[in-house]
Amino acid sequence: MSGTGARENIFPTRMALTNTKLRLKGAQTGHSLLAKKRDALTTRFRAILRKVDEAKRKMGRVMQLASFSLAEVTYATGDISYLVQEQAKSASFKVKAKQENVSGVVLPAFEVDRVPGTDFNLTGLGRGGQQVLRSKEVYAKAVETLVELASLQTAFMILDEVIRATNRRVNAIEHVVIPKLENTIKYIMSELDEMDREEFFRLKKVQGKKKRDAEAANKVAKAKADAESIAPEELPDVPVGTGGGGGDLLSSKDEDVIF
Repeated sequence: MSGTGARENIFPTRMALTNTKLRLKGAQTGHSLLAKKRDALTTRFRAILRKVDEAKRKMGRVMQLASFSLAEVTYATGDISYLVQEQAKSASFKVKAKQENVSGVVLPAFEVDRVPGTDFNLTGLGRGGQQVLRSKEVYAKAVETLVELASLQTAFMILDEVIRATNRRVNAIEHVVIPKLENTIKYIMSELDEMDREEFFRLKKVQGKKKRDAEAANKVAKAKADAESIAPEELPDVPVGTGGGGGDLLSSKDEDVIF
């Protein structure tokens, strides 16, 4: 009668049934919203995954070109690391961070802000100036690609964790919370139906007893009324003067007395 499966320990009343139905509706609404959120995050996750793959391939090609350009500079001008360290006064690249909201999830995004400057303008003036400029541009492209890859990778990791948590919530609501509430509703309804049947049976018994008592009272009243309505039986006639000293003394005559 109580149903099968896990349910909440609750006293079966109509108020509890109403509250449980409201909770079930809220759980179903929350499950629908979380499912939509999961789908949106999964779509964005797949798009970022494709961009991450493209950025990694691009990073490999750019770093390969940068290594070749640095080898050309070293071959043409020798080691210029000390010149670079001396002429580096301020940062040529600055990274700006901003936030992007995707279905309630805040994803960081990094952008490269290249500061125009005059650093390294005299590097390679004697020889290898063209190779130095080419290497400078290639490494600048590598830095931009690296920042883009870092932004995508960070968003990828955050989305992966959020999608896992959302999937756990969706599965918990779908396979634990909703079935538990449904079993609780079935239990409360079955108990209420049983209470209604018991109440109907009790009322039927009470009505039957009242009916029997009324019939018995009617029989008693009818018997009493019948007993009161019956006439008394007539007594037999007795002749006057017969019997003992009764009778009319004046009308009787005594033979022995002479007047």
